[in-house]
Amino acid sequence: MEDETWEMDPPASRGARWRMAAGQLEARGILDRRVLEAMSRIPRERFVPPEWAEAAYDDGPLPIGCDQTLSQPYMVAVMSELLELRGPERVLEIGAGSGYGAAVLGLLAARVVAVERIPQLLDEARERWRRLGLDHVVGAAGDGTLGWPPEAPYDAICVTAGAPAIPRPLIDQLRPGGVMVIPVGSRYIQGLWRVRRGRNGLLEVEKGLGCRFVPLLGRDGWKNP
Repeated sequence: MEDETWEMDPPASRGARWRMAAGQLEARGILDRRVLEAMSRIPRERFVPPEWAEAAYDDGPLPIGCDQTLSQPYMVAVMSELLELRGPERVLEIGAGSGYGAAVLGLLAARVVAVERIPQLLDEARERWRRLGLDHVVGAAGDGTLGWPPEAPYDAICVTAGAPAIPRPLIDQLRPGGVMVIPVGSRYIQGLWRVRRGRNGLLEVEKGLGCRFVPLLGRDGWKNP
């Protein structure tokens, strides 16, 4: 990658971003104005390989290399909205991927820590955040099922891979009153859960729409690629 900074909300793709926000997100029930605004500003084309740039705002997932995908815009918006972010929060993202989801969260929260197990993807994501001036979005290499204890507890946790169950370390790193969004189910199909940690430590689980994510690999997730 060339050593250059990138413009947030670049004019060249502004129309595509606005159409995405109105046609794919707001029209399908995304109501949080901060989420709609964030996704209207982040240049999604910067987070996919060049050959997929023209499809960046299509209503579907896109390949990003290393057998991983960038989730469709609607799913990113749904997960972001479920976190109920207002601005001052510290957020943990599990599965940085291309870095797009963390960039969106970076416009919604004060601090974002994104954990990624694939070094190549993490390096590329860090470079994208740097070029967009998202200095409060940071990457960490490791097993996402273990979270990232150095900055715990977190006000919100967003898991972008499908888990067989909620990893215990993530529950432990969610502050009382915090919210976690996580796909839970089989390796191939999941349901999107919103998990609240009560002040007494008990979990309140809301089960939402069906989804399909890559498997969450690690000690407290799926064991094999």
